Amino acid sequence: MPPPDFPLPVRGLPRADATAERRDAARNRRLLLDAATLLVADRGVAAVTMEAVAATAGVGKGTVFRRFGSRAGLMLALLDHSEQELQAAFMFGPPPLGPGAEPVDRLVAFGRARLAMVETQGDIMRAAESTRESRFDAPPYLVAVTHVSALLRAAGHREDVRLLADTLLAALDADLVLHQVRALHIPLPTIADRWADLARRMTPPN
Repeated sequence: MPPPDFPLPVRGLPRADATAERRDAARNRRLLLDAATLLVADRGVAAVTMEAVAATAGVGKGTVFRRFGSRAGLMLALLDHSEQELQAAFMFGPPPLGPGAEPVDRLVAFGRARLAMVETQGDIMRAAESTRESRFDAPPYLVAVTHVSALLRAAGHREDVRLLADTLLAALDADLVLHQVRALHIPLPTIADRWADLARRMTPPN
């Protein structure tokens, strides 16, 4: 066995070209997601095809398929990016959405942030969620329900916390909110205010 200071070969470290390849892959992924987001904003989610994303990004269609596999995979990637931004905001961002505010204020801020996400990306959320067998077992929902449950416990709830969290999140469902806005013509600020009222009423009195 060599002495401790013997220059042993190091295994598992990335080569410089491998690191550059990963950076290129991440940059290409960001380019494709930006192209898809632009298509949604300009022409709606129905316009987001693999061919359209490739043309908008200025790459071959095969590049999009290799990166996402299918249109459903692309929709999930778009939603995942937005979900990660929201998660970072309520886990590490400034109050009232992030740590440092009262639990109920954080809960209200979460609902408003979620509704703002539905306003801008609701069609993407619906398209992505329709590809899952059960969205309630998917990581984004589990993160959200865990966060809301924690805030309810911090606010004083001790019983049926998961049920209450599911109930609150159901009112933020993209399908429901888009129906309320588009078919029932309820302004989104009104929906957000009523959700805040519901969240506060569900908080136990001090």
